[in-house]
Amino acid sequence: MSTPDVLSRGAIEHDNHEADYWFVMRDLKRANAKLPAYMMLGDMGFEVFVPMKWQLAIRRGKRIREQVPFLRDLLFVHATRDKLDPIVDKTDTLQYRYIRGGKYRDPMKVGNKEMERFIQAVRWSENPVYYLPDEIPASMYGRKVCIIGGDLDGHEGTLLKVRGLHKKRILVELPHLLSASVDLEPEFVRFVEE
Repeated sequence: MSTPDVLSRGAIEHDNHEADYWFVMRDLKRANAKLPAYMMLGDMGFEVFVPMKWQLAIRRGKRIREQVPFLRDLLFVHATRDKLDPIVDKTDTLQYRYIRGGKYRDPMKVGNKEMERFIQAVRWSENPVYYLPDEIPASMYGRKVCIIGGDLDGHEGTLLKVRGLHKKRILVELPHLLSASVDLEPEFVRFVEE
């Protein structure tokens, strides 16, 4: 894929009321596994999103640029629990991520609209940069903005303040899970009053 993410859309049809969530899952296979969970689930017809990054590697003595998961064990699956549970039960290396301090064994999930907006922003950007929640100090958060026009029309986020950065970047977040900074065109930025 030329985009810095993996999004597999399979043949399984989803009832909009039944699959309003993306389950946050973990893949415990080795980094060099031939069939990681996101490929396996994509081949089974599930809609899967994996945040990807570019990395230089040496293959057969040649340096190549390849895409690898940002976090090797993180994937998002758009499905219902009754369709995922049998696969999780028979696959030792596939697990749900659970909410800490919540109800016992309550899987983490992201709302459909929130996830679709995140995926759209990441796919639009040529080179998104991903961050875990504790990797972004308060000093990097700029002003709240809304994008008017362009590919990210309607997106809201926070400008990212990074010294030496000449392009404007917006921080798009999945709260408490993952953030991505993506390039944006300055003419589409409207500041939001707080």
